[in-house]
Formats: sequence, structure tokens, C-alpha cells
Amino acid sequence: MDFKLTEEQLAIRDAINRLCAGFDADYWLRCDTEGHYPEEFVAEVVAGGWLGIAMPEAYGGSGLGITEGTIMMQAISETGAGLSGASALHLNIFGLNPVVVFGTEEQKQRMLPPLIRGEDKACFGVTEPNAGLDTTQLDTRAEKTANGYVIRGAKHWTSMAQRANKVLLLARTTPKDQCRKRTDGLSLFYTTLDKRYAEVREIPKMGRKAVDSNAVFYDAMPVPKEDLIGEEGRGFHYILHGLNPERILIAGEAVGLGRAALRRAAMYAKERVVFGRPIGQNQAIQHPLARNWAELEAADLMTYKAATLYDAGQECGSFANAAKYLAAEAGFRACETAILTHGGMGYAKEYHVERYFREILIPRIAPVSREMILNYIAERELGLPKSY
Repeated sequence: MDFKLTEEQLAIRDAINRLCAGFDADYWLRCDTEGHYPEEFVAEVVAGGWLGIAMPEAYGGSGLGITEGTIMMQAISETGAGLSGASALHLNIFGLNPVVVFGTEEQKQRMLPPLIRGEDKACFGVTEPNAGLDTTQLDTRAEKTANGYVIRGAKHWTSMAQRANKVLLLARTTPKDQCRKRTDGLSLFYTTLDKRYAEVREIPKMGRKAVDSNAVFYDAMPVPKEDLIGEEGRGFHYILHGLNPERILIAGEAVGLGRAALRRAAMYAKERVVFGRPIGQNQAIQHPLARNWAELEAADLMTYKAATLYDAGQECGSFANAAKYLAAEAGFRACETAILTHGGMGYAKEYHVERYFREILIPRIAPVSREMILNYIAERELGLPKSY
């Protein structure tokens, strides 16, 4: 059992840190305040060839694993970019995994290289306003035509849809009452997001203003049959192949953001003098920060255990879910403690920790709730009856 990163992995982390050094805290504050998409940062990432870190070499990627992808995304978040930086790249690292696994050779050659080169920008069309976490109840329809399909329905919380020209879309091709199983009847498409037929409405939200979230309304958007991934009706099963990598990546990002908050809190505690002594000399300040460090390190271990299992092709569902849960909770407590350590100045934007606190709520909520993770673990690992 070896807990050390390899030389190659250390080199990835160091290179990302050097890249991120050109984008300081004031840059990310401006992105958050103005809703400025970090296109300058993304351009540097694309120029370095990092978008394809976990994609096959045959299509222009680096052929590395989710472990290396997590190292990259964690490093970005940890520099202080947080979810403003990580979310601008997140889907590129794992999103087209169903295409890699189930797409035809023609689809892989057509779909993957433009995404890796940064020419295509993709969004993820799964969540719906009336289905929530119950993906089997999706209502957005893909109706067959002579040349393919037309899409009708609504999707919710589609990140990056303002900028995206492509969408990985899950839609119903068979009515629910005609399906033998709840998981049948959904099909997966990777296609052009044609905004002549798709109305994109941005959702004003609490944090991560730099990366848009949207409601998308599809009104007979055409999709060629060549953009169907795998078999019709098997989309739910295909989308599962992206769930564990996403949980692992968001766990790494949450740990990174928690570390960024902890670093700022410790620095402030050493510099801020009250009653003639630095506040960091007080155990009431020290102990919460020390506890944050321990919790973040424990979550980090679970994250890389899950990533290692995934890359080895082993069952990792419970570990990926546990990593996401532990990292989000540890990151949240670190960001909360950072604000409290700063006192009133923790509420001020110029100290940056208030942004971290707003952003760390995202891993607690998405892509799956804490409660559903605990349900999953209770059923799969403890043998308890299914509760939902």
C-alpha cells in the first residue's frame, strides 16, 4: 500500500499549480462579482493539452486515469480558483465517458477530438424540474422522425448552456407505461445544442456566478440518428458510467476548496492580533482548524481510494459516493471555520473566504444529495432494505 504520488502525478500537480499562478485571488473575485466566464484561464488549460487528461490517446487525449484527472481538478480548486475554476472544466474530464465506452468508432473520432481541443463546449442535459434525483421519471421526449429524432421537454440546472454548442442529453424514447423496467426507455444523445429550437434561460444563483446554470426548453430540436449513443432505450445504463468519475472529481475539488479556505484561515490567525496576541495562539481558534485539516486529509484518502479502484476497473460505487459525501462535508466545515476565524472580515469579499463558503455548498447538493448517498451505502454495504 503506497500513499505517495508517482513522479508523473507530482509533475501534473506542479504544472497545474504553475498554470494557476497566473490567475490570482483578485482574478477569481472579478469572475465571481461580474459573472465573467474564466475564458483566459480555460484558454491556458486548453493550450496545455489538459482537457484530454483522462481521454484515450487515440483521440487526442493523454490516456491517463480519473486519478490523474482528480489530481488536476483538486489542484485547480486548491489554488483558490475553487468551483469557479473547476466547474469551467469539470464536464470535459468525465462527461463523454459514455461515448468512450459505448460510442462507435466513427462517433469517437467525430465527437472526442473537438472537445479535447476546446473547439466544442459541452453541457449535460439530464436533470429535470419534475424528476429531481429520480432519473427514471424523466419526461423530455425524443420522438422518431425519418432522419433521426426531435427533442421536446425541459431540463434544469444545465451548467454552461449559455456557451455550449453541444449537449449530452438523456431523453425518453419509449413512454413510461410501455417500459418493462423503470430504467428502460431512456436514450442518450451527444448532439448539437441548436438554440433555434432550444431556449436557454439562466438561473440567478447563490454562488459560482462565473459559470452559468440554466433551464433549457426544447421545442422540436432535431437530432440526427448518428448522434444516438449505443442502443435506443439503454441511455440510463450508459449514463451510470459517468456517475462514479463525477463523484470522485467533485470530491477532489471539494477537498481542494477546503484546503484553500484552511490555508487562508491559518494565515489570518497568525497575523491577526487581538488582546496583544495572535488569535491563532488561542486553542478556540487552533482546535477547529486542526480538526478541519484532519477531516480533509481523511476525505482525501477516500477520494484517491475510489479513483484507484475506478482506474483498476474494480467496483467503486460505495467508495465514490463516500468520497463525495466526506469531502463535501469536510470542505464545508473548513470553509465555515475560515469565515468564523476571520470574524467580521470573513463576511467581506476582499478576504475571499465568503466565496469559498458559497461555492462549497455545490458539492453538498450536487450531483447527488447527502441523503441519497447514505441511502445507497446503507443498502449496498449494510444490507438494509431500500428506502426510496
